[in-house]
Amino acid sequence: MLGLTKISVFAFIPKKEERKTSLTEFPTKKSFRSLRVSCVLVKMTEYGAELLKRQLAELSKNPIDLVSVGLTDDSNVYDWEILIMGPDGTIYEGGFFRARLVFPPDFPNMPPTMTFISEMWHPNVYEDGKVCISILHPPGEDEMNSQESADERWRPILGVEAILMSVISMLSDPNDESPANLDAAVQWRNDRQGFKKKVRQVVRKSQEMC
Repeated sequence: MLGLTKISVFAFIPKKEERKTSLTEFPTKKSFRSLRVSCVLVKMTEYGAELLKRQLAELSKNPIDLVSVGLTDDSNVYDWEILIMGPDGTIYEGGFFRARLVFPPDFPNMPPTMTFISEMWHPNVYEDGKVCISILHPPGEDEMNSQESADERWRPILGVEAILMSVISMLSDPNDESPANLDAAVQWRNDRQGFKKKVRQVVRKSQEMC
């Protein structure tokens, strides 16, 4: 009887390796956290996409003066194409400037990036066309830039219309205190006539490309 009992006991006790394998099949705290993060990102992406669809529809129905908007690809609401006409009474008047507005997956928590496709000569536009203005900077304080407050930077309550209005304002009133294009800023400050001549060339080129 003792021998049979021992055999029965050993027959039903899994080997050490088998026990280890079976335990790893249960979800860990880390996997639960990863799952929660994934679910949150999916929900944020869905919310961002719906928000962009509504804003695109609103801007198409009630367009901003001097601005035309659309999608670069109808299947991607996160990539917009923009056409901005130079504001009347400014040195950019008469220009037709094309740009792209690309939104991150976590929009509206984080701002989009805007890049001019058309050539642009402006203190607040990098040489590669990327726009550098406060509203397109991530939310919160920036210790490296004391000239810019958190209220001037991106906030999730803002929308595409606010961005476009800020860009139009940028064309009307360049800021040379914190420039993206140093050469353009120096020329704007020290050689206004030379700056205007350069911009007129850019305007003519945009008209030819339109």
